[in-house]
Amino acid sequence: MNKNILRIALTGGPCAGKTTALAKIIERFSDLGYLVYALPETPTIFNNASIDFGTPDKQYFYNIEKAVLKYQIQMEDTFMELARSAKQPVLIIADRGTMDISAYMEPTIWQAMLDELGLSEVKLRDARYDGVIHMVTAAIGAEEFYTTENNSARHEGIEQARELDNRILKAWTGHPQLRIVENNVDFDVKVNNTLRAIHSILGDTDMPTETRRKMQVRVVGEIPYGVEAEIYQTYIDLEDGSSLRLRKRGLRGNYVYFMSEKRKSSDMASKTIITERQISPDEYLTRMNRIDHQQATVVHKMRKSFIWAKQYFELDRFIEPDLGFQLLQVKTEVGAEIKLPPFVELIEEVSEDPLYERL
Repeated sequence: MNKNILRIALTGGPCAGKTTALAKIIERFSDLGYLVYALPETPTIFNNASIDFGTPDKQYFYNIEKAVLKYQIQMEDTFMELARSAKQPVLIIADRGTMDISAYMEPTIWQAMLDELGLSEVKLRDARYDGVIHMVTAAIGAEEFYTTENNSARHEGIEQARELDNRILKAWTGHPQLRIVENNVDFDVKVNNTLRAIHSILGDTDMPTETRRKMQVRVVGEIPYGVEAEIYQTYIDLEDGSSLRLRKRGLRGNYVYFMSEKRKSSDMASKTIITERQISPDEYLTRMNRIDHQQATVVHKMRKSFIWAKQYFELDRFIEPDLGFQLLQVKTEVGAEIKLPPFVELIEEVSEDPLYERL
């Protein structure tokens, strides 16, 4: 069964450039030997079938959105099953994902839909996609290029587009591999940044354009919005010099499980290769039962993920071991300036300190 499968949700507000980016993604990764499944935007399929998303009938609107969610899940699952039988690496790139639907609904209605369908928001957001790339709408930072003329289903004005972009980004906040692609460069560079984001999610260290910064901080105010997750991380050093990380992530009984492997390249001793995949609860428990816990490093923490100034931050509070400080992490372009939010106070940057590598 093919395990070399990457699932990406490409999202963002109206007029973000997703259509152009998708064409480039298909071209780039097909050339690299991937079988690329580009899944169409589900609401557009419904719109083309004369479904009226603007209906004043609230019950009918609820049923439309429920149908969209069910169709989205079924389409993704169908192509995932095909990918498992393929002989080559597969990239599944979805034009919008499951959590986009929540941006068009009141939170209580969205939760009612999840309850009716027996779904978990944690698993819809974190377990279905290896990465989420949010392309910011042109209505934020590139207003002169914002238009509704190239999409018959698009009708939002600039202010509506900005609000919708923020709601979509908020819906995906909490995913461990969320990337934000802004409009602070020309469009060709924006598309290239989108391609680089996928390479980064793949663990491609040949494109060193992104770095993870780590900072000891003190929280001095209230975080306006954040998504919480409980994380258990277990690190195991292997005899061949490689290492494994087993991760359990979720909240209130809804968890997803991942395994990362870090090893030296056989071609270049100085190059480190990191691969990560989602694993089943059974595999997680089996591997945990096999390890010598006296030789393993275990970290238990609470993480709050939030967006500030279009930067994706993760704030960790440690439970075991109790380290007495909080660690703020952000992925950013190499050399880029970090805009720290006013509700945290920097104590010390520790990005290069090996003592913080396994936190």
